[in-house]
Amino acid sequence: MKEVYDFLKESGTYYLATIDEGKPRVRPFGTANVFEGKIYFQTGKAKNVSKQLKANPNIEICAMDSGKWIRISAVAVEDDRIEARESMLNAYPALQTMYQANDGNMQVFYLKDAVATISSFPTTPRVIQF
Repeated sequence: MKEVYDFLKESGTYYLATIDEGKPRVRPFGTANVFEGKIYFQTGKAKNVSKQLKANPNIEICAMDSGKWIRISAVAVEDDRIEARESMLNAYPALQTMYQANDGNMQVFYLKDAVATISSFPTTPRVIQF
């Protein structure tokens, strides 16, 4: 799992795909945090991605860094504990200008049943499950 987290952090921006009424929706994300041994990402309840995750929590993430790319299939599980939200805010202080841990809008999700594949053209893809 650490290798997957490190890849997301080093890439800076990754793309998260959801399903919206049977159609794919992809948008850039930049938050990746480890809390209690799980990889978390963050969004706001007012955003469409939040509604999509509630309707269908199956996601894919894709990122590229230094000639390698990663694809992660997972189930996004909301963690509604304030401690999880505070951990994200501590990891990303810039979020504090938009969110508060108890504002009723901030959401954090962790990756469950994740399968990550790291690929590049000259090497055989590596699969990591966590």
